[in-house]
Amino acid sequence: MPIIDDIAGLRRILTRSRTLAVVGLSANWYRPSYFAAKYMQDHGYRIIPVNPNYAEVLGERCYPDLTSIRQGVDIVDCFRRADEMVPIAREAVSIGARVLWMQLGIRNDEAAHIASDAGLDVVMNRCVKIERARLLGGLHWAGVNTGVISARRRA
Repeated sequence: MPIIDDIAGLRRILTRSRTLAVVGLSANWYRPSYFAAKYMQDHGYRIIPVNPNYAEVLGERCYPDLTSIRQGVDIVDCFRRADEMVPIAREAVSIGARVLWMQLGIRNDEAAHIASDAGLDVVMNRCVKIERARLLGGLHWAGVNTGVISARRRA
């Protein structure tokens, strides 16, 4: 499977996937991982938190690593540093995930090759929440899609 960086590929992933294992999910509401996972959960996705520091996040049991998960995972959504991605890619392959998704600012070509050689789709340097909102609707909830094309503020 290729590295996915086109609208059709991202849309395919987001419409066919229902379960996200979020590696590095924080229980702190102000962290980007929490915000993205909460958004995806609110839009019908099953979230599986992966963080050894918590027992539960967003009302879901938290797992210490990917290999502890005993249910199917569609997307492994990673909020970890790029230098930590290779072992995560290997775990994603071992659990039979379909997609390795590296969040904004995360790019690791070795991890991408490990995952893609095993048949996983790979997304790098993109936010799953932003892409879901952009491609399947939802940017408007934060006031971004106002329908007004102007640099001038309303009175």
